[in-house]
Amino acid sequence: MIDDKIRNLVNTCEEELQTEFKKIDKLCEINSLKVLNAFRDNNISETHFNSTTGYGYNDIGRDAIEKVFSNVLDSEDALVRSQFISGSHALTVALFAFLRPNDVLLSITGKPYDTLDEVIGIVDNPSSLKSFGIKYRQIDLINNDFDYEKIGKVLEEEKIKVIEIQRSKGYSTRKSITIESVASVIEFIRKIDKDVIIMIDNCYCEFVEEKTPLTVGADVIVGSLIKNLGGGIAPNGAYIAGRKDLVELAANRLTVPGEGREVGPTLGINKNLLQGLFFAPSVVASSLKIAVLTSKVMESLGYDVEPKYNEKRADIVQNIIFHDKDKLIKYCQGIQSASPIDSHALPLPWDMPGYTDQVIMAAGTFTQGSSIELSCDGPVREPYIAYQQGSLTYEYGKIALMVAASNL
Repeated sequence: MIDDKIRNLVNTCEEELQTEFKKIDKLCEINSLKVLNAFRDNNISETHFNSTTGYGYNDIGRDAIEKVFSNVLDSEDALVRSQFISGSHALTVALFAFLRPNDVLLSITGKPYDTLDEVIGIVDNPSSLKSFGIKYRQIDLINNDFDYEKIGKVLEEEKIKVIEIQRSKGYSTRKSITIESVASVIEFIRKIDKDVIIMIDNCYCEFVEEKTPLTVGADVIVGSLIKNLGGGIAPNGAYIAGRKDLVELAANRLTVPGEGREVGPTLGINKNLLQGLFFAPSVVASSLKIAVLTSKVMESLGYDVEPKYNEKRADIVQNIIFHDKDKLIKYCQGIQSASPIDSHALPLPWDMPGYTDQVIMAAGTFTQGSSIELSCDGPVREPYIAYQQGSLTYEYGKIALMVAASNL
């Protein structure tokens, strides 16, 4: 199952990465203290594990969870709900909450993730933003940085309601966006337009850096709980956090105008959300270490990787560029075979809802689609990139890497 040469290579790379691993350990300690303080400041107790059904009125656990998340994310307010089925759903709710007919949405990180194509109207859908008369503009990155000249020109020529920044690369070949880059572009935007809503798709990025986008001037951030902040324990859900008025708009769009955040039963999920957040800094640290190790090992085997093992990271995603369809498939199949769930399954490229290309997905996860558990996927198109992310523990991730590399 594991080739001896691969095992020796991985162990050698591991020894050479101790300096990088120590940096990750320090970050984990900083974020762990932040989470612990949020629990303590909000006096979290066993009472907050209690559940509501039906309308979900007076759910003190739900309210406490949102205060804890608000502290951790440096936001005025937060909406943290299991009624969000995914990060893409939370982004959709936010966009429909903030935009009105004839408003303009501007993406300054190129085309967003594939699952938003029909939400925006890039691909026709009778329920898209486009169908409601909402316009869309897009500015691509230049050399993995914002195109400041074009951004400035668009902001001066047209009134933009919402600027969307997707930090993680999605299924693109660009680099992910660091907090430093976010801070720089926000400062630039604010000199031209103080009122435009700056919304950050923060999926895969939480706890990878010390600061959050809200600390550098963003208005609202959105993310999934089956990624970083769920710690592998949250069974579903997502969050929208930021300015209080924007969070309130999102709450009214998620539920019912006039009821907003006051409704939404928790159905026994409160303990899982709190415990998942508590473990999240450690789980993200494990994911980062596996990403760094994967980068070092696969580059040593002659493959192109992004980011390099010693580059600054903005998210937990590691790209392996195979330039070969069969190798992409074999690597993903290796990850699946080293998974705790459905290890006997053989992933194959298939048509997936929301994606224009066939996609291969390896994710033997306890929670369906949980990217913070070790998963590896990618669209079957040139240059045949595997997008690997997650690992609940370092040891399981290391084993899976050795199996996947041996499978090549």
